[in-house]
Amino acid sequence: MSVTPITAAMPPLTVWVVDDDESIRWVLEKSLAREGMTVVSFPGSAELLDALEEAPPDVLITDIRMPGVNGLELMERVHRKHPLLPVIVVTAHSDLDSAVASYRGGAFEYLPKPFDVDSVATLVRRAVAKHPVAAERGPETARPAIVGEAPAMQDVFRAIGRLSQSQITVLITGESGTGKELIARALHNNSPRSNRPFIAINTAAIPKDLLESEFFGHERGAFTGAQMQRKGRFEQADNGTLFLDEIGDMPADLQTRLLRVLQDGQFYRVGGISPVQVDVRIIAATHQDLDRAVSEGRFREDLYHRLNVIRMRVPSLRERREDIPVLLRHFLRMTAEELKTEVKELRADVLQQLCAYSWPGNVRQLENACRWLTVMAPGREIHPEDLPPPFRALAAVSPKPDLSGNTPASAETAPQAAESAGSDDWVSVLARWAREHLAAGEDDLLADAAPRFERTLIEAALAACDGSRQDAARRLGWGRNTLTRKIKELGIED
Repeated sequence: MSVTPITAAMPPLTVWVVDDDESIRWVLEKSLAREGMTVVSFPGSAELLDALEEAPPDVLITDIRMPGVNGLELMERVHRKHPLLPVIVVTAHSDLDSAVASYRGGAFEYLPKPFDVDSVATLVRRAVAKHPVAAERGPETARPAIVGEAPAMQDVFRAIGRLSQSQITVLITGESGTGKELIARALHNNSPRSNRPFIAINTAAIPKDLLESEFFGHERGAFTGAQMQRKGRFEQADNGTLFLDEIGDMPADLQTRLLRVLQDGQFYRVGGISPVQVDVRIIAATHQDLDRAVSEGRFREDLYHRLNVIRMRVPSLRERREDIPVLLRHFLRMTAEELKTEVKELRADVLQQLCAYSWPGNVRQLENACRWLTVMAPGREIHPEDLPPPFRALAAVSPKPDLSGNTPASAETAPQAAESAGSDDWVSVLARWAREHLAAGEDDLLADAAPRFERTLIEAALAACDGSRQDAARRLGWGRNTLTRKIKELGIED
């Protein structure tokens, strides 16, 4: 006769769900019950608080916006009695403030709706296994308005929330115009240093000869014109945050000095003999591929590892197209408030046209377009003919641009034409153009095509960069002197 040993079964996990949306409660009940969990749902916070008097669950899942006591207030009340209770926050109204407030309130995770229902059970088990202590709430501070509902931006919001109690070094990457400085300010404003200085410096915008003095300051008489002692950015940011924008453009000799400051926390002013000690949090940003810059010897590897502690990538506007209508309305309203004028409204066809645009200059270009429209559009409602020239051309261009005509390609038509026909269509059009002219027995095709090709790219880059030659040269992969020479050779007007 065999005897089967009796083992104590692990009790099922208990999960409480509070949400005023009945469909969300039903879906979570069914999905978590399939995983063997006991689920109790509540339509509001009052009912849950009454039940909490008896025994807490293993995990609490709560919405944020609910009648009466909202999810953040509920989490605060729950943690007063049960500080170790893991809380998962879900919300359909996802923004930076909600994400930061959730993590500051001690949330284990923050999930914007719609979320993957199948992954919730895994998240619940992780929450129980980790069993985190609720984070101490920090002081409320003013935060910059970062607009975004796209999933790519929710990842950014969650990262800011997770770092809200940290003073760790962060490297922000992303294309020009995506709002990297805005993210850096949000990291500072939601950190323990929020009541201390936030100092920003663009390393690409300051001449190389002045960068050392700009960073570290100088003593009186250190060089011609130094008539008094001046504190540099590091001293100005003492006990606060120093934001190093475009860190990939920093000269090699200054990279060495910066590395030494990050290691020792002290430096010498230009012309100084006494060391200066500072406590500064570093947030750096770049649009360049620093891994490639390191492999090519243009950026110090040891400095790269000092800066690349936590990396955050800000998505381009092409990766968050669903945010374009929201951003347009936001900047039109913001610009109208600044200029004390009425808020412009976009017609449906204009909105569709702007949403189809590639926005190579990202959010900065979109903001500038909204400023242009607020000032230049004659009426309150914006019509297609009210748009700036590049956008008007987008609607009028043919889907198959013809390079065989006598008129040189214009920066207002060629990029948008290629865009409307497909990102690679210009290659097939160019090939057809070349075959036709070769078949006609023509010579010196490059002498005809190359200047027109360069002219189109230059004009498009200048338009995308609001006429800034330095930015346009960088976007084209040239030096500024090369761009200036090409502009002169091709007779391009700014």
